[in-house]
Amino acid sequence: MANSNSARKRARQNVKQRAHNASRRSTLRTYVKKIIKAIETRDRSAAEAAFRDAQPVIDRMAGQGIIHRNKAARHKERLSARIRALQ
Repeated sequence: MANSNSARKRARQNVKQRAHNASRRSTLRTYVKKIIKAIETRDRSAAEAAFRDAQPVIDRMAGQGIIHRNKAARHKERLSARIRALQ
C-alpha cells in the first residue's frame, strides 16, 4: 500500500493508465482479428482492405508504447505474408 501522497497519486494514475492501455490493446486486437477473419474466408480484397486500415493503428500502438515496435513489425509482416499466400 502506498504511504506517501505522491505514491498514492501515482497509484491512482496507474489505475487510470492501465484501463486506457487495455482499451487500446483491445482495439489493436480487433483490427488484427478482422484481417485474420478475412484471410480465413479466403477473401483477398477484404483482407487487403482490413490490412490497410490496421497498419496505421498497429504503428500508432507501437509509437505509444502499448506494444513493442518489433512486435508491431512482426504482426505486419506475418499478416502481409498470409495475405500474399492467398493467390
